[in-house]
Amino acid sequence: MSGSSRTDGAGDRGPRSGEPTEPVRVWHGLADTSVLLDGFHALKHALRFDASIPVALTSDKAAVLALAQDLAPDVSDALDALLAETDEATLRALVPRLHPTAVAALAVRPSRGGNLRALERTPRVAPVVVLDDPRNLGNAGAVIRLAAGFGATGVVTTGTLDPWHPTVVRGGAGLHFATAVERVDVGELPKGPLFALDAEGEDIRGVEIPDDAVLAFGSERSGLSAELRARTDHLVALPMRPQVSSYNLATSVAMALFHWSSGRPPKAQA
Repeated sequence: MSGSSRTDGAGDRGPRSGEPTEPVRVWHGLADTSVLLDGFHALKHALRFDASIPVALTSDKAAVLALAQDLAPDVSDALDALLAETDEATLRALVPRLHPTAVAALAVRPSRGGNLRALERTPRVAPVVVLDDPRNLGNAGAVIRLAAGFGATGVVTTGTLDPWHPTVVRGGAGLHFATAVERVDVGELPKGPLFALDAEGEDIRGVEIPDDAVLAFGSERSGLSAELRARTDHLVALPMRPQVSSYNLATSVAMALFHWSSGRPPKAQA
């Protein structure tokens, strides 16, 4: 989308004062403590799943609303009310890398306590996905997007990676708000039978994954940690051709969640 100049004073600077306008001031005040939503699709998903979004900016509001009419008419009115327009130079100065849709917003991160309660609530109707000491931010974001699509109860990470890092949120396309996402220690994993993916495990095709399962996946480089392996109830393996060493992390999660969901009746869409 191309940038457009403002003539009504709603952009970066007031028409005479040279001061930032209110949406930009709000952005500066919240940027260090908020979740950055990069692009139209991230903002769309966050709105659909009731994220609290205090400010959203674009350099071309008309183009964004036209895109919404084509792709997401259900959020058009919310976008119209929320979006403030600023010039492209200001927008680029506020974000590390401007999304091609020229949209950026700040959202309030859900409380850790609320997420932990959601992860611990029983009975569960869908598994919790565990990423054991993941290293790749993009992979973590892709897993969160997958988990949200399958309706998983949540995604938790162990280790040092922050699952709310801006790069992870970008990879998740705003779907962090559709499921519970937190970082925990192995000893704090949600209750439930722990199924861990490992090449030495039983073929997953012969295993029934219950709704209250905790599905654990090792890191891309070193696999399952010794601590998590010691807590595992069931080691399961994905089918793999001999001499193929591994699958991408997100691919592994997708196959495991599809196996869990297969045979279950389709759920009504909200």
